[in-house]
Amino acid sequence: MCVDAIRCDPADMAADDGEVLETALRWMEAGKPVRLAVVLETWGSAPRSRGSYMAVAGDGAFAGSVSGGCVEAAVISEARELEAGEAPRILSFGVEDETAWHVGLPCGGNIRVAVFIPEKALLERITACHAQRIPTALALDLTNGAQSLAEGDAAMDALPKDEEDRFIRVHEAPWTMIIAGAVHISQVLAGMARAAGFAVTVLDPRTAFAQSERFPGVSLVCGEPDEVLAEMTLDRRTALVSLTHVPRLDDAALKMALASEAFYVGALGSTRTHAKRRQRLGSAGIDDEVLDRICAPVGLDIGAKTPAEIAVSILAEIIAARRGKPFGRATRN
Repeated sequence: MCVDAIRCDPADMAADDGEVLETALRWMEAGKPVRLAVVLETWGSAPRSRGSYMAVAGDGAFAGSVSGGCVEAAVISEARELEAGEAPRILSFGVEDETAWHVGLPCGGNIRVAVFIPEKALLERITACHAQRIPTALALDLTNGAQSLAEGDAAMDALPKDEEDRFIRVHEAPWTMIIAGAVHISQVLAGMARAAGFAVTVLDPRTAFAQSERFPGVSLVCGEPDEVLAEMTLDRRTALVSLTHVPRLDDAALKMALASEAFYVGALGSTRTHAKRRQRLGSAGIDDEVLDRICAPVGLDIGAKTPAEIAVSILAEIIAARRGKPFGRATRN
């Protein structure tokens, strides 16, 4: 049985959210005035979730999104007008039916957004903790713009809940996908996973496979799976999928993943291949209950045949696990 449920966070720190804050910090370090916009609440079919960020520089450049269309333009305009020392501006956008298209909410959603001046020191701490996979929570006083930061689970648990004049934005580590095996399927899967908001690392000890030009924009590590993974953090926001189809390499990666809190562990191979794999891992002292965590044959059963189709099935299964949705099994040769 695959692990198919994890804790849902009030604000989902995807890889792109971290990139927005890093961009804002770079602008500040370059001497540009920067404003942040954050989604406080949503109703209906708003396209971005609560906690979504958008950074706006003084010259009008922006990163991230709080919605779309004219809502973005309106938020950028308000951000550029926000003066130093001014309290956060609270913006509300609500539309229905045919008027929705005019303000960028085509499904008729409603959103409330705060635009405020971020503190550089706090952004530095958030991004540093983000890199170390330490959770943080930014508390924003909506009446005067005062900000404070809690670091680590214990400090975050001690925070009060959101109040009418106080918003708390939780920053978890990015959802991370580790792919063992720099094979053809991995090339497709890595790009798709990045587009879906995962921070992706591909590892393979075979130098002929671990070529950077085959994985542009992706963290690529050439090394033995057990050695590489020993230096990484595999926590409850980490998925590991092993695609090498080489028993020694797959087994090494799976052992490390099964000993971790990874929310998803998957492996390529047919039902017969996986049965042999279970025998090997069982002989190595891993209990059946632990082995049941492995999703194999990997991927949703959509009849996938080509590398691209198999990559789609794998990513879909990982997303289902991330969102706590039940899923079936596929068959691979």
